[in-house]
Amino acid sequence: MERSAEGKLIYWKNNPHRKPLIVMGARQVGKTYLLLQFGNRYYDHVAYINCDNNPLVTNLFAQDYDIERILLAISAITHVPIIAGKTLIVLDEIQELNHGLTALKYFCELAPEQHIAVAGSLLGITMHQGESAPVGKVDIINMYPLTYTEFLRAIGQEQMAQILQSMDWTSIQMLKHDYIKFLRIYYFVGGMPEAIVKYIETNDAMAVRQTQNNILAIYRSDMSKHASQQEVVRIMQVWLSIPSQLARENKKFIYGAIKSGARAREFELAIQWLIDAGLVIRINRATKPQLPLKFYEDLSAFKLYLLDTGMLAALANVPPAELLTQDNSLSGSKGAFTENYVMSQLATLRDVTMCYFSNDNHTLEIDLLLQEGSNIWPIEIKAEENLRSKSLTTYIKDHPELTGLRFSMSDYRDQEWMRNVPLYACETYFEDSSSKLTISID
Repeated sequence: MERSAEGKLIYWKNNPHRKPLIVMGARQVGKTYLLLQFGNRYYDHVAYINCDNNPLVTNLFAQDYDIERILLAISAITHVPIIAGKTLIVLDEIQELNHGLTALKYFCELAPEQHIAVAGSLLGITMHQGESAPVGKVDIINMYPLTYTEFLRAIGQEQMAQILQSMDWTSIQMLKHDYIKFLRIYYFVGGMPEAIVKYIETNDAMAVRQTQNNILAIYRSDMSKHASQQEVVRIMQVWLSIPSQLARENKKFIYGAIKSGARAREFELAIQWLIDAGLVIRINRATKPQLPLKFYEDLSAFKLYLLDTGMLAALANVPPAELLTQDNSLSGSKGAFTENYVMSQLATLRDVTMCYFSNDNHTLEIDLLLQEGSNIWPIEIKAEENLRSKSLTTYIKDHPELTGLRFSMSDYRDQEWMRNVPLYACETYFEDSSSKLTISID
């Protein structure tokens, strides 16, 4: 399964200022698979260790940070020679080792010639519970579920993916029917690798849904394992409320929708836990379309989206046929799925800031303000080909220096003040300018 993140790993390998690498991302998004595939393709050897419940490595870093001793131990455990530049060391489930993340500092300082990459479940949680990544001593790559373009490649539609990335709008328009057909399948299957494999192997919607439910069960287990009993209840309440929150007309997260009388202070930590686990995407309200958008965020008003449309469909128990066909009874929920899809695609881009806009009296709302470099794009999201853009039209009249975007099922068109981009091209439209590579912690 080809992942665009492999390009980031290649850049990391060839970077003369390379540091130990942390691959971040929610459980089940394919971190381990990517590292092993990358190692087998670009190195002579891969020294892989799964640190979960592995007595051989329990005390690997407990005695000291003697890098020579540690490298010798890794070689003995894996039966792989550790050769700088030719061996990729992969420590999986690194959070299970005491001082595992701290040890990366010593690899950076004392053995910078070694290529070491680590991954693990809930590393974001681990970093906020006592053991943090050594600042300035590691590189980080964030991984997400497969995007729509990656999904096309996974199911054997390489040429369609290439055309989409070329932004040859004439050719894309000719293939519109197929792009929409596969997009509806993607809405249901989503981008979790295991669900995609099940779809490819069986073409059975119920088998795919069972796979998704199994992943949701793993997430619930993680919540119980890695949070206090009191906090688990709140995390689950927030998690289960997301489908109904997105079904609201303006989709703003309302604490009172979790339970009557709920307050922010009760659930702030639960929401942060879900963000740190990589399970939700938080989009804050922006008060102005000015650079940088983060200066104008209203942190008290926000929306939460799931990391993946397939997971959203499973969590909401949406019948598969309702997503796989155009004529369905989802009505208002269709907009929620479409928005979640767009947010999950754009969240994979580097160096972008995403907010939404609403004025103080909430009479005007823009689905998304996206800062890409020095550009700010007001974006309206439409589930089908309904091209009425009253809010976007009004907003651009008030801010004529901006160019609007509308994501819909309609074909690409440039109307000077606004461009319509097909929903299935929302990621690739920004891809070239934001596909730079490894992010270092400085």
